[in-house]
Amino acid sequence: MQYFLGIDIGTYESKGVLTDKEGNIIASATHPHKMLLPQPGWAEHRPEEDWWNDFVKITKKILKASKINPSDISCIATSAIGPCMLPVSYEGDPLMNAVLYGVDTRAENEIRELNEEVGEEKILQNCGNALTSQSVGPKILWLKKNCPEIFKRAGKILSSTSFLVQKLTGEGVIDHYTAANFTPLYDIKNLKWTDALTKNIIEIERLPKLMWTTEIAGYVSKAASKETGLATGIPVTVGTIDAAAEAISVGVCSAGDMMMMYGSTIFTIQVTNEKIIDGRLWCAPWLFKDLHGSMAGLATSGTLTHWFRDNFAKEIPKDKAFEILAAEAAQSPPGSKGLIVLPYFSGERTPIHDPKARGTILGLDLTHNRGDIFRAFLEGIAMGTAQVFETYEAIGQNPKKIMAVGGGTKNNIWMQATSDFSKIDQVISEKSTGASYGNAFLAALAVGAVSQSDIIRWNPELSKIKTQHSALHAEKNKLFRQLYESSKEIAHAVADST
Repeated sequence: MQYFLGIDIGTYESKGVLTDKEGNIIASATHPHKMLLPQPGWAEHRPEEDWWNDFVKITKKILKASKINPSDISCIATSAIGPCMLPVSYEGDPLMNAVLYGVDTRAENEIRELNEEVGEEKILQNCGNALTSQSVGPKILWLKKNCPEIFKRAGKILSSTSFLVQKLTGEGVIDHYTAANFTPLYDIKNLKWTDALTKNIIEIERLPKLMWTTEIAGYVSKAASKETGLATGIPVTVGTIDAAAEAISVGVCSAGDMMMMYGSTIFTIQVTNEKIIDGRLWCAPWLFKDLHGSMAGLATSGTLTHWFRDNFAKEIPKDKAFEILAAEAAQSPPGSKGLIVLPYFSGERTPIHDPKARGTILGLDLTHNRGDIFRAFLEGIAMGTAQVFETYEAIGQNPKKIMAVGGGTKNNIWMQATSDFSKIDQVISEKSTGASYGNAFLAALAVGAVSQSDIIRWNPELSKIKTQHSALHAEKNKLFRQLYESSKEIAHAVADST
């Protein structure tokens, strides 16, 4: 019997599944952790405690629950939040907490510096991506300038998945999809590291080896076997970022397919036949050769709902809080009784790329209650998402099919608001397990146990969310944009003062 292990490290929780060749889930496990916010604009994880410890605990739980012989696992694939920036020693040990993806905006000055040195258009055309808070290159430069001793000791700069694979196999590798986020260090035309645009960040020899997602990076080492209970010698794939694995899990296979991930952030991936280079979006090689990904992402989505729960629903047990908050929001009509929320609590990523944007609640009066406000938060995220779809429409890249996935798919108010404000229909697949399930499929694909099209059989379509766009949604979208533009100068001043 062949089994496949997929594990994903998320912003707040890690998940793992064990499947058979037919896609049946044999066992699963989760483990929570926290996102550290040491100061405004910073977001971090502890790589050993939050990433590797989660991997070990989940693996042990799965092996115990499944009762399989570990040697029957044919392949392992991992994913994790990304892109992250983690310097490790020449021995592979973390030298600091990992700097997270676009929610961490500490490298704002370095972005400005690199744009002035190289030129924004030159960066965009050579790398496929403008410099934003999502870019790893400026964060490495931040490390070099602000933590010179750590930078000097760093043998490699890894991302989250790279770190996990190194712990498992001893190999420092990265897939092309993740590497494209290392702007301006990745040449998207020639699919290689480059220092041609600037030599002021880091020597490219200190970056991980480039490979494709489903290539075998190495094999479970004796040290990793001892910690995890896995058998030595199991093949381990290069892996990828969680969002890409999530897209695979719901059948994003062909050009025109799009994933809408409702997680700690809203993240979309559309598979295309050609590179889509637009400064408002992100571009990367897809997981497989000759296909490309066009991506967009908000800065705070599920993270914002967690913040709301933790601050305004303290009296509700956490395991019941979202269910109760959603029920309260359902009592508020579409439009949230006139409330408008700008969900920019950690700045914003696509399409406005404004790290100094700030959260706003407008329209409050004494008649509003918690349900109205929570609904307004969900609708604010939905209106931010609508801007993303307008960007795709503006460049002639409307998706043919949109597959929704992630924990947020359990929130009907959020799902429907997204369809209504964005004027889109969404497909929900039978299994909503997410990235860990996608990883299990990628592991099976890596060793030839399945073909790419088999994911439709593994995870068939379950239901659809149909848009109910109306004049109310159009008007609120308009006011949402106006509110941002009219308050932007004030928000930036507030950001500069903190």
